[in-house]
Amino acid sequence: MTTDSSRTSRATADGISTFKGRERALRADRLGTGGLLLSVLAATAPLMVVAGVMPTTFAVMGIVGQPLLFVALGVVLVLFSLGYAEMSRHVHNAGAFYAYISRGLGGTAGAGAALVALVAYNSLQVGIYGIFGFEVSGLFATYADLEVAWWIPALVAVLAVGALGWLKIDVNARVLGVLLVIEVLLVVVFDVAAIADPGKEGLSLHAFNPDTLTGAGVGTALCFCIAAFLGFEQAPVYAEETSRPHVLVPRVMFLAVTGVAVFFALSSWALTVATGPAGIVGASQEQSAGLLFFLTEDRLGGTFTDVLHVLFVTGMFAAMLSFHNVVARYAFAMGREGLLPAAFGRTTGTSGAPGTGSLLQTVIAAVLVLAFALTDDKPTGDPTAPVLHLFTWGGNVGALGVIVLMAIASLSVVVFFVRRGAAGAQSWRLVTSALAGIALVVIAGYTVRDFDVLVGAGPDSSLSWVLPGIIGLALVTGLAQGAVLRARAPEKHARIGLGNEAFQLEKEAERTS
Repeated sequence: MTTDSSRTSRATADGISTFKGRERALRADRLGTGGLLLSVLAATAPLMVVAGVMPTTFAVMGIVGQPLLFVALGVVLVLFSLGYAEMSRHVHNAGAFYAYISRGLGGTAGAGAALVALVAYNSLQVGIYGIFGFEVSGLFATYADLEVAWWIPALVAVLAVGALGWLKIDVNARVLGVLLVIEVLLVVVFDVAAIADPGKEGLSLHAFNPDTLTGAGVGTALCFCIAAFLGFEQAPVYAEETSRPHVLVPRVMFLAVTGVAVFFALSSWALTVATGPAGIVGASQEQSAGLLFFLTEDRLGGTFTDVLHVLFVTGMFAAMLSFHNVVARYAFAMGREGLLPAAFGRTTGTSGAPGTGSLLQTVIAAVLVLAFALTDDKPTGDPTAPVLHLFTWGGNVGALGVIVLMAIASLSVVVFFVRRGAAGAQSWRLVTSALAGIALVVIAGYTVRDFDVLVGAGPDSSLSWVLPGIIGLALVTGLAQGAVLRARAPEKHARIGLGNEAFQLEKEAERTS
């Protein structure tokens, strides 16, 4: 396995010409703490989690202690972040996960991680188009008495998100920020209203009792809940676009993961307070994704609930835009380092955005939305089947991919600092990374084992192995690509994970030659 320093030297010695030109680097100094935090948090789609993920977890798993699960997962992800954030001080690359894995475990492992990341974030982003189209179609039917096929607003969203992907990230951050702040405030208003007017069991803390986490559904409930956190790990993707990545990226990661853990724990607890802990599972099974709106209608009135419905949609749009930006930057990093065609490794126009990667994601999203639209009403006769399949399949495939990446990244953090001779100085971070890695491997195991439950398929359904197999196939294909590059194009293999650093090294070599 090639060391970090030798790979850097080799990349410089081989004379990497593909990094020449300003278009090979993302524009720096475009994001501060606020812009980066809003871009990252938007991907968590807080209202979508509170209105969709939480009732589903209560209903399907029958686990009353969901608030405690969010606390436990928050601890695991803070442990993960300690090492992951420290890596961001040493590696500034839009490829984030795969760049870190490359530095720790070598270019071949990095190539495998790169393809997993590209597939996972594409799956997450495209999956949201399904539920977005479904909800917008419902709004048209409810408020305009107009029947609109779900795939029409979904395709409009694909085009709108694609257009914004070409614009400056600060424009996107403002769009994301306004939507995010409003939906968070509305959820907080509900939380306060639920606490002020609790159900028949009063202001009960029973949902935080460890006894509520017994039963066979706990492992699968962890899979549901960890998906709610996805987004905080994206901060290093924007490292090249900040003025002080070694300061801003760790700061934003810790703010994001701790803020999300507290917010979701309190909001899920508020749901149990509103219905009563004994009634939360039954109410979730009866109301499904309508639970939050049912509870706000009773406590806060129809107007508030109507606004909440609209913000539910805009929050999903913000999440789609955030995931789109991440996919575009992964494609940019992979193109810059020879894992995708070189065209993807160039920025476009005056904005300095990764336009080709943005276009790639837009095309993938449009093709998949159209593919699911063509199956509408076929063969089940259920008009909701294609859209719900798109959402559940894409979301769970993507979540599995990110869990796998976090587990591998935890190992790479340990290897990276040990090989640099910094094991003593970083000992406590190595311990936290190892603990987080073990926990994430366990969660990944539960996810694969219970995938049929996660996607609503029967235990004998081929979907239980075909869908998680997509992540396995991406990993194997990426590893094969890395092995081929190592054998046939060692200069390309040597720069996997180096990102803009290789460009800077080459410029320095040119100045001194």
